[in-house]
Amino acid sequence: MKALEHHLRQLRLPHLAAALPRALEQAASEGWSHEQFLSTLLEQEAFGREQSGIQMRLKQARFPAIKTLEDFNFTLQASVKKTLLLHLASNRYIEARENVIFLGPPGTGKTHLGIALGVKACQAGYHVRFCSAVDLVQELVEAQRTRTLNAALARLDKPALLICDELGYIPLEQDAASLFFQVVSRRYERGSLILTSNRPFGSWGMIFGDTTAAAAIIDRLIHHAEIIALKGSSYRTRGKEQAIPSTVPPVQETH
Repeated sequence: MKALEHHLRQLRLPHLAAALPRALEQAASEGWSHEQFLSTLLEQEAFGREQSGIQMRLKQARFPAIKTLEDFNFTLQASVKKTLLLHLASNRYIEARENVIFLGPPGTGKTHLGIALGVKACQAGYHVRFCSAVDLVQELVEAQRTRTLNAALARLDKPALLICDELGYIPLEQDAASLFFQVVSRRYERGSLILTSNRPFGSWGMIFGDTTAAAAIIDRLIHHAEIIALKGSSYRTRGKEQAIPSTVPPVQETH
């Protein structure tokens, strides 16, 4: 059997080789046919490859943590329709090259839902890239400084789904806003974006320092997009209001 396992590994069938001892034992005890034996081993190899591919795509996506729709508490976040998120989990918006935009106060689940949809995409075989808006802009600013901007923009074109998290927490300089516009413009009707922001569209002029630039970005983002508004207080501070110093202003809802 060692020779057989060696040949299987040479043929790059590691999952089949790992399943071989157990399959041989089961086949002998249950009287499997040759066809059933071969079919079982091939199923193990196919399943193993699929799982390895998912793990590779999850790693390449650079998620800060793995979040799933199954872990999301739709009871606490009643402003989000579970049926809509399950529909988005089918990844049809990726096939249609459409966007998903989550708007709402901090701590209402925007990042969780964005990552969860990204995980579903990875599991379905799509390549995904996750980054915060700040990191994305910093990457592009550095590429512009080193004259590698075209290559950096091309890398951001490749994933079927680009997730840009926390737009609006820090205002962008004019050059950075221009670079962000290039990302949105290049992916328009070519690749899907998931974007989360704590600011309503009416405040995006302050984010980009230019209402005209903000309008151009919003126009391309929402043309083919599902816009989901989350409401409520932060789940991180829920039940701990008494411990929050009075000097800390309350989180305002996004309308």
